Amino acid sequence: MTPFQRTLLAAQGYFELKMYREAIRELNTLDPKEQLQEEVLETRLQILMKAHRWRQAARVGETYCALFPNVASGFIHTAFCLHELGRTRAAKNVLLEGPAALVKEATYHYNLACYECVLGNMEAARAHLETSLSMDKELKACAKEDPDLKPLFP
Repeated sequence: MTPFQRTLLAAQGYFELKMYREAIRELNTLDPKEQLQEEVLETRLQILMKAHRWRQAARVGETYCALFPNVASGFIHTAFCLHELGRTRAAKNVLLEGPAALVKEATYHYNLACYECVLGNMEAARAHLETSLSMDKELKACAKEDPDLKPLFP
């Protein structure tokens, strides 16, 4: 096992134990070039999101999207961070600027439904929610409890 692999594995272990500071500290020991590798950015983004450090997570996500523009999850996560910061219009734009493969993801449509609903675009919200539910029936339970989608469920 290389030092890089050991560090990444240690960070992931801390993450699983919900020791977010330690996980970030571990990633910070990597050399600057290694910091920009896809798996490091993805791990850092997940840690920051779980820790609800939305501003930092959004910055990492923006870097992730710029360096790996074909990775759909980077756009979904970055948009979510922006939404959590109250920047819902920017969140929507991030999703719309993502790779074409995003439209095949139920989460893409679900999150767009949330963002459209928050922005007051009920027709678009309803259409995206229907698309997401047709792709993943299990999202229906989440949708009924999601405060962003409350206006769609009288």
